[in-house]
Amino acid sequence: MIGRALSRVSLVTLALVAPALTTVIVAPANVHAQTPRDSVVATVNEFFRAMQANDLAASQRVMLADGDLYASRRDGDSLIVRRATFASHFDRLRAARDTIIERMWDPQATVIGIVATVVAPYDLYYNGKFSHCGVDAFTLVRGAHGWVITSVSYTVQPTGCPPNPLGPPKR
Repeated sequence: MIGRALSRVSLVTLALVAPALTTVIVAPANVHAQTPRDSVVATVNEFFRAMQANDLAASQRVMLADGDLYASRRDGDSLIVRRATFASHFDRLRAARDTIIERMWDPQATVIGIVATVVAPYDLYYNGKFSHCGVDAFTLVRGAHGWVITSVSYTVQPTGCPPNPLGPPKR
């Protein structure tokens, strides 16, 4: 008798809960889920957006506070590498009066667990004028609040740049 009562309760419970379970199971299939690759590329694009807008708070959300920037350029046969910190980048944003537009295309993203890289060609415009192009290489880690950039290495090439498939930047 107790077994039958439990069976009826179980069936009634299942009948009441099943539509909700179906909704939970079906709903995610209808929502476009962002892949880890999409997430890391979106984080890098947010870095560019924040830099263009001189948005310090947004930059601090996507960049590890004590990260590093490495700029490399050729000078004849020599390679010059300049190091800066994210703190100096934040200082520049605090005092920013200039507009920097940096755009990447064809990003190659690799995600392995909580570590990711994004490598892509880019061009950079300073106050509306072309400055240089090169290749960006971002390293990111996934923390409790999403992906953050831990370091950026990039090349600086003032001439001989490939055309950006995005065309000229929109002002």
